[in-house]
Amino acid sequence: MGRGHMIRRPVAIDLFAGAGGLSVGLEEAGFDVLAAVEYDPVHAATHTFNFPLTNVLCRDVTTLTGDELLVACRQGVERTGTTDWDGEVDLVAGGPPCQGFSMIGKRQLDDPRNRLPWDFQRLVAKIRPRYFLMENVPGMMTGLQSGILAGLIAAFERDGYVITKPVRLLDASAFGVPQDRRRLFLLGSRHDQEAVLYPPPRTRSRGKQGAPPGNSELPLTVSVAQALSDLPDIDRFEELLETDTADLTLQQQQALARKASAYVRRLRGDDLDEGDLSHPRQWNRASLTSSRRTVHTPLSVKRFRATEPGETEPVSRFHRLHPDGVCNTIRAGTGSERGAFTSPRPIHPTLPRVISVREAARLHSLPDWFRLHSSKWHGFRQVGNAVCPLVGRAVGEMFVNALGIAPPKPLKTVTLGDEMLLGLNMSAAARHFEADPSAIPAQRRRAGAEVGAAAH
Repeated sequence: MGRGHMIRRPVAIDLFAGAGGLSVGLEEAGFDVLAAVEYDPVHAATHTFNFPLTNVLCRDVTTLTGDELLVACRQGVERTGTTDWDGEVDLVAGGPPCQGFSMIGKRQLDDPRNRLPWDFQRLVAKIRPRYFLMENVPGMMTGLQSGILAGLIAAFERDGYVITKPVRLLDASAFGVPQDRRRLFLLGSRHDQEAVLYPPPRTRSRGKQGAPPGNSELPLTVSVAQALSDLPDIDRFEELLETDTADLTLQQQQALARKASAYVRRLRGDDLDEGDLSHPRQWNRASLTSSRRTVHTPLSVKRFRATEPGETEPVSRFHRLHPDGVCNTIRAGTGSERGAFTSPRPIHPTLPRVISVREAARLHSLPDWFRLHSSKWHGFRQVGNAVCPLVGRAVGEMFVNALGIAPPKPLKTVTLGDEMLLGLNMSAAARHFEADPSAIPAQRRRAGAEVGAAAH
């Protein structure tokens, strides 16, 4: 067959995979994610639930070798039933933890997490995939941290990769996501491959206050209201005080379907999306998931109600979403290894409460079949750390174009994993993966601090 007509599904490895936002996007673009690596056991368990065909390793990337990853890929081939793999990895993708570069944090050059991009580079050099994708925060491009980025680019180029330049930030709202979220994407092509390009924008942002004037030919991105207005009021479900899941009556299901926007119908799989080449999932459409309630004090409710859409509540500093605008960047907060601080959660556009995990997932373009951890803290952390799938899909499609292939849409429906995985705490999740106790983030930090203290 001529170039551009070879029918096969490309294969990928997802490093620093989290709960799997980037894996969703890559799979929708046509990739089979053979292996995923995540050192946080809770995130690894959630990824395992959502991607039962992927070989998920709960491992510290700094201890992982390229040979081990290739073995994991071969095991992933057996899971997916891939029959035409030529032994080469088409794409290594991932977003090394970014807090050391974040402009929100202290931006410490000596933050040990600043070394993780070099482990990404080391594994790319060993595996030699046809392409790579590294995602990070915009802060990696500015100040002293830009020297780390320049060093990485030079190392990749020495290893025989052509970097797509200039290196760009991609805004999620330019790809149909109802969120103002800018991230750095570093794209590399092996010297013997067609160069990969950045995806052109597909939509224009509405801004946080509603649609700005403009004469762009691009359609406006999805609004907050279009993403959320079909979801029922979770405060009407008493069971959501104790669990993150509630069964919907037939009447409630019909109301949801009646109010759903085109964006929501695609996330729920109700409308045909010819560009979605992911494995279809079997899931319970009559169940409202990832929706555990947050109980606010009467004073907080009063303050939230008094806050105008698009404004910031002065005491909590929470932003109230404007129904005609996009969401502000959903942030993860810190993990248990950094004090377990929760990032401010947006206030619902019409109700006097913060949004739920499912509502955050909607604003992130995560499909409704995708489940998050059953606790609000882990669930919001997983959303905030994830690449927006529609952005990952747009970038993934550019790699598919460069490969000159036509991935087929899988026909067999995949059954999601054991729901037990979504409720595991750190210790239980580590035991599930038979991981070393140091894999638990808080214990890893303590061990690192003890080593540092001994060195001094």
